[in-house]
Amino acid sequence: MCGIVGAVANRPIAHLLIEGLKKLEYRGYDSAGVAVINGDHQLNRLRVAGKVRELENAMQSHAMPGHTGIAHTRWATHGIPSERNAHPFVSHDEFALVHNGIIENHAALRDQLTQEGYNFHSETDTEVIVHLIHKHFLQDSDLITAVRKAIKELKGAYAIGVISKHYPNRLIAVRQGSPLVIGKGQGENFIASDPLALLSITQQFIYLEDDDLADVYLDSVKIYNKNNEQINRAQHSLNISQDAVERGEYRHFMKKEIMEQPEAVASCLEGRLGLDHVMPAIFGPQAQAIFAKVEHVQFIACGTSYHAAMVGRYWLEALVGIPCSVEVASEFRYRRVAASKNSLFVALSQSGETADTLAALRLAKTMNYLSTLAICNVPGSSMTRESDLQFLTHAGVEIGVASTKSFVTQLIALVLLTMSFRQDRIKDDKLQAELVEQLRHLPSLLRKVLHQDEVIAAWAKAFIHKEHALFIGRGTLYPIALEGALKLKELSYIHAEAYPSGELKHGPLALVDSNMPVIATVPGDELLEKTLSNLQEIRARGGKLYVLTDQVHLFQQDAFAEAHIIAMPNSHTLLNPIVYTIPLQLLAYHVAVLKGTDVDQPRNLAKSVTVE
Repeated sequence: MCGIVGAVANRPIAHLLIEGLKKLEYRGYDSAGVAVINGDHQLNRLRVAGKVRELENAMQSHAMPGHTGIAHTRWATHGIPSERNAHPFVSHDEFALVHNGIIENHAALRDQLTQEGYNFHSETDTEVIVHLIHKHFLQDSDLITAVRKAIKELKGAYAIGVISKHYPNRLIAVRQGSPLVIGKGQGENFIASDPLALLSITQQFIYLEDDDLADVYLDSVKIYNKNNEQINRAQHSLNISQDAVERGEYRHFMKKEIMEQPEAVASCLEGRLGLDHVMPAIFGPQAQAIFAKVEHVQFIACGTSYHAAMVGRYWLEALVGIPCSVEVASEFRYRRVAASKNSLFVALSQSGETADTLAALRLAKTMNYLSTLAICNVPGSSMTRESDLQFLTHAGVEIGVASTKSFVTQLIALVLLTMSFRQDRIKDDKLQAELVEQLRHLPSLLRKVLHQDEVIAAWAKAFIHKEHALFIGRGTLYPIALEGALKLKELSYIHAEAYPSGELKHGPLALVDSNMPVIATVPGDELLEKTLSNLQEIRARGGKLYVLTDQVHLFQQDAFAEAHIIAMPNSHTLLNPIVYTIPLQLLAYHVAVLKGTDVDQPRNLAKSVTVE
């Protein structure tokens, strides 16, 4: 969501801050701003409602020299998108502050500060923080003390960056429930809400933990815990090439990331498959001992990750016989939950910082769960650090807001999880060996699916003027139908819904007419005949069928003469959800391109949802 970049350096840093903000544009935002302390120790601030490029253009006529500064991209929560609601916020031209997160008690703090003579110029919750810091500085004349006192009054989640004209070579950073990292340089140091913002400057990072306060100087970083004790945090190297965060030959990041999925799957599988089995301990050195005790699995996720978890439930229950529950994180954390005996709590998140999922994980750790497992794409994220077991999906950098390769590699993780449970319970398992062999060939199978790109682009033309679409699937393909509908609605803004094919007569069939495109996934599995019957129901009511199938010969009959068909490769039934996902991603992408929507940054959405 919102993005933070800050710097203390021996060189002009305005352009570095802007470049950092550009790297964070994928997170979603509606305004941007920067504040720098100039050579006269004065704060210089510039804000715009709109994109970072507009901020960069405004800087052409608004020089911002200085070696210490902070910058921000805002995704509106409190207050409409506007220049006056954009960060950084200042107090008495002495302090400037950027903030990610939400301050829940901001209204009470605003009333209190207003009574004490402070004037507010925005509708945001953030402005109270910078005025609190100013208030406490007047009492103590010490920056770090003022920040500590201010944050003690806050309720909510936040990552904060603060600079002051009284300390021109110093930057204070605080983390509580919202991600923040320190970037280590040579004679310069940085902060950011995502290390991707700083990759062109450094690959050395310190991940702050909740309640950490970092005092950042040119040549040092001091970190304090909530008891004001100086502590050490490990420094990590993040070896990601700059090419990974560039579009290259592609028009959009999403298209690039769709086409990268065979390589992402290969990377996710690398080092995790033996000759005919899954390698032990791929979920952590204690995983095998823990898995042997598991009698129930609780999946928690949001959005696309929730759909992956739904597929995981089908697999675990069908192939291992372990009961599973799947729940949206925002629902789980706000109801009274009864943890099942010997239950493994599994949290799925692309970023590892998803606010609701992370809060649910923390709640689970206070409950009677056997253990916790995080399935995530980002090393060093909060979720991986706070779980007992971890599985990194190795999907690579994903910039597009709509998750593609992260989703597919989450499915790979769940296949491996299922196989890990199964091999501990079933010896001399021929299915295990068969699946390992199929997984080895999966990247090449996905490349074959990607060859259908032009056919799917032709399909997309029929959707340009549609207002609704219906996706259907059975078994493990039902969650994939949900995922296809989600992709179409978030990218093209077409209203789309998904249902199990067998539910058509229980309501959705009322929507079907000649204006309703119906996208169906029809693999040749044990439910094929049932699905064909459902398609006849749609055809009889004039619905326009768009079918993905490996049973093309069945659709060459007169009964389906008007159906649009894409031939899918034959794959193992277990892997069908992965294989059938890709055409639905491409369909959503091409429809969005034809409609002229913002493919990589859909309206009102953010890549990493770090607030409720």
